[in-house]
Amino acid sequence: MKNAFKITTLMVMLVFGSCNNFLEEELAGTYTTENFYKTQEHALLAITGVYNITSFVSTNNAIWVFGDVASDDAIKGGSSGDQSDIEFLNDFNYSRNNGYLEKIWKHYYEGITRANYLLYYGNDISMDPDLKARILGEAKFLRAYFYFNLVNIFGEVPLKLIPPLNSDLINIAKSSTAIIYEQIEKDLLEAQDVLPLAYAGESNIGRITKGATIGMLAKVYLYQNKWAETLSAIDALDELGIYSLVPLYSDNFSEASQNNVESIYEIQHLSGQIPKLGSHLNQFFGAPNGNGYYFNVPTPDFVEEFEVLNDSIYDPRLDYTVGRAGETWINGEPFEPTWSPTGFLQKKHLQSNLEAPVSGDAGLNYVYLRYADVLLMKAEVLNELNRPGEAIIPLNKVRRRARESYLIDNQLNNGNPQIPTGLLPEVELASQAIIRNRIRHERRVELGFEFHRFFDLIRYGAETAESALADTNFNYAQNQHFLIPQSEIDTNAKINQ
Repeated sequence: MKNAFKITTLMVMLVFGSCNNFLEEELAGTYTTENFYKTQEHALLAITGVYNITSFVSTNNAIWVFGDVASDDAIKGGSSGDQSDIEFLNDFNYSRNNGYLEKIWKHYYEGITRANYLLYYGNDISMDPDLKARILGEAKFLRAYFYFNLVNIFGEVPLKLIPPLNSDLINIAKSSTAIIYEQIEKDLLEAQDVLPLAYAGESNIGRITKGATIGMLAKVYLYQNKWAETLSAIDALDELGIYSLVPLYSDNFSEASQNNVESIYEIQHLSGQIPKLGSHLNQFFGAPNGNGYYFNVPTPDFVEEFEVLNDSIYDPRLDYTVGRAGETWINGEPFEPTWSPTGFLQKKHLQSNLEAPVSGDAGLNYVYLRYADVLLMKAEVLNELNRPGEAIIPLNKVRRRARESYLIDNQLNNGNPQIPTGLLPEVELASQAIIRNRIRHERRVELGFEFHRFFDLIRYGAETAESALADTNFNYAQNQHFLIPQSEIDTNAKINQ
């Protein structure tokens, strides 16, 4: 098996912003495990190949289908009949032969395989020991990230921790979700011990840091209802003194302000490169008048979730997130509701400064984990620990930043920096149940179209999920996890589902 593993593609796969020195590497032919994993350069190329799987360079990274379209926030969008497999997933009326199940399964297991090869052979590479430890720590974080997505999409999946060195290691049985989460925690804790707080030099922008591992651990604990562990991880993250909310919410989704103090784990893109290193989401989600495919479109229910004052002054996060009638689109034109089957388009993954027609090669990053998410995690945990008085403190920090957009954004305030009286008021102390609903509301509007909503609904439980997805065929017992694709069932006799 090892001779069949070719790593040529690692020489051309890169996702770090501003890494021009790596982009100038010349192809050096075909590599196998017999002549690769020998030098420091090989180790750096290998970890670059693992990072590549996190990016949206490939259309195979369809996490947005499962995080957004499967939820109550979005529908498929696009032309009628185009990418109909997404529509079947949206309606929970799909089969194992659905192409998007296979796409995401193969994509993340490709990332796991790349990480496993590096972790298996990496210890024997003759190189700077500190750099080696760091690279292996990055690989462990990325493997944990891939498994976290897989376990939340599919539930029980095969847990592969070494590369397929022989046929017995290719097809293995599923592991329980508890065992998978245990391994995710182990990888993140080991990565935390060796990764730095920050990196020097532009060529290292986007590499995983100690803060990213701690923040990811908090998220992993939260998804298991490990309240005390989640709070401990968040406290450890705060003790680093690195992360805070940026003053203007929309700066989290602008190419000019990427990798800012709110960003904890951000997946990098770089446009205009050969081979392509930019994000295709710009075209997949863009408006049809600019050659966009207008997929992943907001539902009216999502838009109605935003608070409004006097039927006219909205939570400013709405228009930072959604294009709608009466407002200006990202290219400066009036927004046309006819561009979308719901009358709305999302904005967060669209880059306005690309030349028309819209290109699927945007330099806009994807922020997977940011500090606002952590603050809302903290609010949730404190409330579940029956400490609602403490929970409203981080909750109100997130709301305060949203309403203070009126003090900063001249386009929003028309040159009159003043917060409209009564907009997004502070949440006051109330019962645990009321605060729980307020936190869930805040997560929906703050993190909308960042590919988290469906997974939030599932962890909220059957009653909440079935209510939110009542207009589909969703049944919590049957649909909280998606079916393993038929191609895997056909090739892996050890999977019994």
